[in-house]
Amino acid sequence: MKFSSKEPRGQELINRYRANYGIPKEVNLTEEDILEHWNLELQLTKQLLESSRDNRWEIFEKSYTTLYTQLEWLNKFIDKRNPTPPNVLYKDWAYLIGTQPQKIYEVGSGRAEMISYLAKLGHQCKATEITRERGKKHTSTKLDNLKWGISDGVHLEQFEPPNTYDFVISNQVIEHIHPDDLLEHCKHVYSILKPGGKYIVCAPHAWHGPADISAVFKYKKAIGMHLKEYTNYELYSFLRTSGFSKVTSLYKPPLVITYFFDSSVNIRKSIFYTIYLFVIENLFSLIPRTLVDHGVKSLAKTFQFPENIFFIAQKD
Repeated sequence: MKFSSKEPRGQELINRYRANYGIPKEVNLTEEDILEHWNLELQLTKQLLESSRDNRWEIFEKSYTTLYTQLEWLNKFIDKRNPTPPNVLYKDWAYLIGTQPQKIYEVGSGRAEMISYLAKLGHQCKATEITRERGKKHTSTKLDNLKWGISDGVHLEQFEPPNTYDFVISNQVIEHIHPDDLLEHCKHVYSILKPGGKYIVCAPHAWHGPADISAVFKYKKAIGMHLKEYTNYELYSFLRTSGFSKVTSLYKPPLVITYFFDSSVNIRKSIFYTIYLFVIENLFSLIPRTLVDHGVKSLAKTFQFPENIFFIAQKD
């Protein structure tokens, strides 16, 4: 792809890349490294989107293996800027899951920070990845109640028995799934959950994006391996269509409330907040996207419109 005059180069490009991926300054990165990542991801994204249902898992596994093999620093150094300990970073997930032991399946575990933390709390956990270049290979955690598996991330019932798990969780994963497969993914999540089981899913909101490498090059929409970034209503519709009877947004009270009034207030489920987010999305859908892009940070602050979609969906 040819570069336009608006795209960052040199040190600006390196700084934007570090900020986007959380790579510390002591890690040596060059413009050539970043351009290699950019060109490779564009090439792989094209292959992913053009894959058919028959060869999709093969293409996805091969593509992600290629990405993490050629760009080794993505496994080693991504998000090293955040020193927040797991008991703070994932406390909302632990709170939502509740008392141990719960049986938990994670879709797309990455380096398994969250699932390892949940296992340490005493839950029975299954971590998964689409390629062996991610996941178990890059974690030193050894826990008897943490197992690893490979999955295509979509047809989960081909890898796990139905009605097995109390919780399925995914954090920053569904945007990597082929858009044609998201409904199938939700249906299979529903299938492997026990009756009464819950799916907790967190993903970047499209209006705050792009959240992949496209942001480094100042694109307004994801054109990398975030194959689609969704709105709240879009994801809600997929979850309801796949069979979940209760789908509720998760709401984090403003810090001023937790600080001054009730420090014990944790993340909350709220159907009213869910409706509120839908109303905001519907109103702003009437405004040209360029204005939404320019005002999205103000929107987030003024109207409590979060950067991430965060749902909990319950199986009857």
